[in-house]
Amino acid sequence: MANLTIGTFNLNNLFDRFNFQAEIGAVPARDRDVRTTYQWVVTGRGTAPGAPPPQLDPTESTSPVYRIQRGTDGTLIKPKSERELASLAGRISAMDLDVLCVQEVENLDALRAFNRSHLDSPYRYEVLVEGNDPRFIDVAVLSRLPVANVTSNRFETHPDEPDAPVFGRDALGVDILTPTRSRRLITIFVNHLKSNFVRFDDPDPDATQAANRRRRLRQAQVLRRVVEDRTRPRSKFVVLGDMNDAPDAESLEPFAGWLTDGMQDAVESALPPPATNPVDVPGSPRWTHRLSVSTGPDRFELLDQIWLSPSLAPRLDHAEIQRRPAWSATSVGVGSDHDPAWVRLTGL
Repeated sequence: MANLTIGTFNLNNLFDRFNFQAEIGAVPARDRDVRTTYQWVVTGRGTAPGAPPPQLDPTESTSPVYRIQRGTDGTLIKPKSERELASLAGRISAMDLDVLCVQEVENLDALRAFNRSHLDSPYRYEVLVEGNDPRFIDVAVLSRLPVANVTSNRFETHPDEPDAPVFGRDALGVDILTPTRSRRLITIFVNHLKSNFVRFDDPDPDATQAANRRRRLRQAQVLRRVVEDRTRPRSKFVVLGDMNDAPDAESLEPFAGWLTDGMQDAVESALPPPATNPVDVPGSPRWTHRLSVSTGPDRFELLDQIWLSPSLAPRLDHAEIQRRPAWSATSVGVGSDHDPAWVRLTGL
């Protein structure tokens, strides 16, 4: 029998953009739909001896690929600072999980570079399949244990919109095996459901939010169908990721009565740092995202969740939210505006 620690962490835009020294301002609104990417391949500078080549590089080379690109607001997208990368790495290394599922990673190159250059103990297995997101952010898996049966669901659709993919950032499925590959320990489905983002100049923000919630509900409905098609009633599986809504929200209703909320009794790795404003204090440890609200107290939300299959729920031994090292509602100084959540499963 084996034990397994598994977690989820939104890395908040882990890009691999080339951060050159130049000023590129915002483009006019009428031109913001133009997606222009510039790409360089730097020769003679392999990422590591024997390392696999980047996805877009010639197969015989190990040279890194660099890109620049404008974002949806027309400004230049830049990579994280070394300070932010070091903070992310420290938070991940402190958990020391067997499997870490992550969100908002640009591509496999970015994941490899971060894993191998910043983590104290790099993960052996790195999994990422390009999704449908216009910002090119994807879900991914880092694992110390062997991975098999990687499945992308980026082309799945909902009956209400049969001609459009329902998942913006895929719903990645992977099997985690024992160290000897003799059997499957667990199946994981990694997600990043539709965000709550509404542009400040949106002419009808309420309608946009309603559309976001409707999209999340459809994603949850399709996700349940995908998982049930791939598993059996007694299968051991986990559905996890950034769900962008509360566990009891209407958009996650398809999970109710089917899966168990693995973070129900989660504890914090440490007490939150002192708040600068006494009213901005969470009333419960069940939060992974802090939303700064200018007109009132900040909102603390459990967006990052881990849901367990019926046969796996009795194996839950511990659930924890690794609290951020500084009191911040953004990624500044801490690498991400999310806190990672993880569980320990026993007797697998």
